[in-house]
Amino acid sequence: MAGTLGDQFPGTGLLLGTYTPRLDEKGRLILPAKFRSRLAAGLVMTRGQERCVFLLPMDEFSRMYEQVRQAPVTSRQARDYLRVFLSGASDEVPDKQGRVVIPANLREYAGLGRDVAVIGAGTRVEVWDAGAWESYLSAQEADYSDVAEQIFPDLQF
Repeated sequence: MAGTLGDQFPGTGLLLGTYTPRLDEKGRLILPAKFRSRLAAGLVMTRGQERCVFLLPMDEFSRMYEQVRQAPVTSRQARDYLRVFLSGASDEVPDKQGRVVIPANLREYAGLGRDVAVIGAGTRVEVWDAGAWESYLSAQEADYSDVAEQIFPDLQF
């Protein structure tokens, strides 16, 4: 079957693939063409796990925020997570060339240099320093099969 998952499952908005653009001297990222329509209306950038930057479509950010917000205010973990998640957040709208500025605090958090890896992670985009992504991927590939068996015990390949 030709086409993309978006073609096969309209409305899924799945963000997939790995791209290797470069940040310019102003900290701008040119979004991969396949991600632009999903992010064109706006996005929220924030700290991701493992020292990457999350780029979340507005609807996904809202969904995540609502989930965290529903945690009891008495939960210290929930309060801490919400503080870290929101304090680093920046809402952005890509320009006509599909560029967004990654704020300096997020570039510093993720150790982003000029060379970056931009990966589609289903409902979000992750921006990694290219070297950090290669190291992470190398470390994870060794356990990839074992982890798949643990997470998806009934999945047939």
